[in-house]
Amino acid sequence: FISCEDSNPEQNSSIPIDAQDIFPELGYDSPYFADSIYFGREEYIEYHSGSLPIILSAPHGGWKKPTEIPDRTNGITEIDTNTYQITKAIMDTLSVRFGGKPHVILCLLGRDKLDANRNSEEGAEGNIYAERAWVEYHHYLDIAKELVMMNHGNGIVFDIHGHGINTDGYYDLRTWLGYLIKSDELDLPDEELNTIAFKDKSSIKALADSSAFAFVNILHGETSFGTILDSLGYTCVPSINDPGPAGSRYFSGGYITARHGSRDGGNISAIQVELPQPGIRDTGENLSKFASIFTTAVSTYYSYHLEQNIQP
Repeated sequence: FISCEDSNPEQNSSIPIDAQDIFPELGYDSPYFADSIYFGREEYIEYHSGSLPIILSAPHGGWKKPTEIPDRTNGITEIDTNTYQITKAIMDTLSVRFGGKPHVILCLLGRDKLDANRNSEEGAEGNIYAERAWVEYHHYLDIAKELVMMNHGNGIVFDIHGHGINTDGYYDLRTWLGYLIKSDELDLPDEELNTIAFKDKSSIKALADSSAFAFVNILHGETSFGTILDSLGYTCVPSINDPGPAGSRYFSGGYITARHGSRDGGNISAIQVELPQPGIRDTGENLSKFASIFTTAVSTYYSYHLEQNIQP
């Protein structure tokens, strides 16, 4: 367990000084025990404290629409359908497979009320209650990272999202994996992409530093997360079969991947996982099937690059 004061002024900087008194200090609900569940104010944010070196994040699967928070007026506001449910299914599958629970952070607010995958100004649009939920979301992510570091030394954040139909009506049925490498950069030849500069700008910098494999191999080669999932029946980009988007729509990662990955330091890497709905997020059966395959892929990827098995 860990007890934590709010040591990062940036986390609270968006909340007006006159609003501080109506919210308890971050960490008031600590210490955080493995296998326990914690909620932020009004249960807008849900945190499952775990014991595995895996962190799951799902910022866009919520449904709550409280009147105290007005609808956002800018940016995308649609729900990533069933990403809350599939993240919980992955949590349960990991727990059964490895005898311990991953850390899981979930936003229960609708995306029209809060987008925790944007900075606080864009994601909460100045509403103090939305801002408090935003702060809590990233507080729990920071706590999860501290616990993983303390107990394991390194780990991975998987930020779970869903992508939909393109504006031209085309539905890409591949899973998109974001490492903060832009789409046109992924399309570069391997000899141009396999550099220290690209490794150091990625959200998996720490994982790549610890791996015996070349960066380009980790990104879309034989030992990449995309290739592992691809071999298990779920096509991905980037992967050995689809090294880059080749001009198609693709998301390289957002605020959570950038802030909570290892690009800017630390030993916790991050991958944004954009799941199509058909075949993965559309039915309970498909959710369960994908959760099982995803768990296998995480275990294989972890053993390749962090040179140890997942265990509590």
